[in-house]
Amino acid sequence: MSEASPASEASPASEGGAASEVSGSDTSHGFGRVLVAFYAVFALAATSRSLFQLATKFDEAPTAYALSALAGVVYVVATIALARNSRFLALISIGTEMVGVIVVGILTVADRGLFPDQTVWSGFGAGYGYVPLVLPFVGLWWLRRTAPRVDG
Repeated sequence: MSEASPASEASPASEGGAASEVSGSDTSHGFGRVLVAFYAVFALAATSRSLFQLATKFDEAPTAYALSALAGVVYVVATIALARNSRFLALISIGTEMVGVIVVGILTVADRGLFPDQTVWSGFGAGYGYVPLVLPFVGLWWLRRTAPRVDG
């Protein structure tokens, strides 16, 4: 009797497994589609807001607007990485997002005058219903949840 290689084994979903189980290790299916949609909305919102602010009000708060542009780029990269199942790039971009929202959140709470205008990550994302604070934790959880399983 020969053993089946891991690549030839059927996924739980194809064997009639529970619908809540993750099929394979793809980050863009099931709940991943919802996550990609959230990231896409934030990518569009942060990028368009920052581009408008940089073009029309740069002199008022250049650091805040540059941080919003950086946040927009991070959200764009995370969106593409999750949609294309680029796990390493998703980990880097979502990790960067987490560090950014925590650091900027702490700085804006500690010294409200530090940034003359709000960024996406100001006050831990308070202006966006704290979604920017929660999103990287959900993103990292999803990457872990969909990680390829290694049978030992």
